[in-house]
Amino acid sequence: MTAPFRTDELPPIAVSLGDPAGIGPEVVGKAWAMREAQGLSPFFVIGSSRAISAVWGGPVASIETPEDATSVFTSALPCVEVELNAEVIPGKPDQEGAKSALHALEMGIGLAKSGAASALVTGPVGKAQLYSVGFTQPGQTEFIAERCGIARENAVMMLAGPSLRVVPVTVHIPLGAVASSLSTDLIRSRAIGTAKGLCRNFGIAKPRLVVAGLNPHAGESGALGREEIDIILPAIESLRAEGMDISGPYAPDALFHEAMRETYDAALCMYHDQALIPLKTLHFDEGVNMTLGLPIVRTSPDHGTAFGIAGRNIASPGAMIAAIRMAEKAAKSRLRNAELTCG
Repeated sequence: MTAPFRTDELPPIAVSLGDPAGIGPEVVGKAWAMREAQGLSPFFVIGSSRAISAVWGGPVASIETPEDATSVFTSALPCVEVELNAEVIPGKPDQEGAKSALHALEMGIGLAKSGAASALVTGPVGKAQLYSVGFTQPGQTEFIAERCGIARENAVMMLAGPSLRVVPVTVHIPLGAVASSLSTDLIRSRAIGTAKGLCRNFGIAKPRLVVAGLNPHAGESGALGREEIDIILPAIESLRAEGMDISGPYAPDALFHEAMRETYDAALCMYHDQALIPLKTLHFDEGVNMTLGLPIVRTSPDHGTAFGIAGRNIASPGAMIAAIRMAEKAAKSRLRNAELTCG
């Protein structure tokens, strides 16, 4: 018989601040201010407390270790300090801020890998600024995968909201390159990673997956394109033969209405906007980016740095709150369902 789950078995959640000139400091502060109303478990931020205080008037308490966060959390936002050798100017990113963001990210990965933090939530970063200080990965997802010893192709990006989870098979590439980048093996890899991730992070023992077509009307039996016949369908059929609950390819324009969404746990989409347009239409302020296939739990609010509104006290903390909540849910699921065989 499984022992009852105790929330005190989980360490606090780590939140890397992201670019200090973006909206990360504001939404983290606002998330802490709404901790009781939103039922959030203890978390701590990794970054510069100066950046937070520049845009948010709530209490911030510097802590030495994650273990200190729980006792501080009720009265102040706990912060593991990261050095920032420049004045913080909201909306004005610079190299010093990028260095601070990268240091916070690396520290957060280390704390999650060691078990000192139950999960890692990453604040938004400015990629141009990161590239200027030697960052070589396309984004935080790939960087975290590398630091965790996971091959890039095995780290699956899933976007999730209250009523929809989507996985883009191809991600940050030009639309004109999508068709040539698709392969049966790639679709299989994304589907297997998604199924395992839903099992580990959400306790769904037998995930139901659907697959979108690439072309209008899912190719119309080859009249509007053969990718569905030559690439997508063979992946689906081979996975189904291996016991996976997966179906498609479906016409993309009919895949996201309410009745259809109730029939699956996640939808695999062929390119970035095919996945993110329905997700952001339905859950713009609640969208979460979760990386599947990692040894740690990692989520992120599905928005950018929004430098244009930084420091104006108008950024919504909804996605940050959702990312923290989903990270907690996934960490608890991994603890509760450790005995589940996921793929």
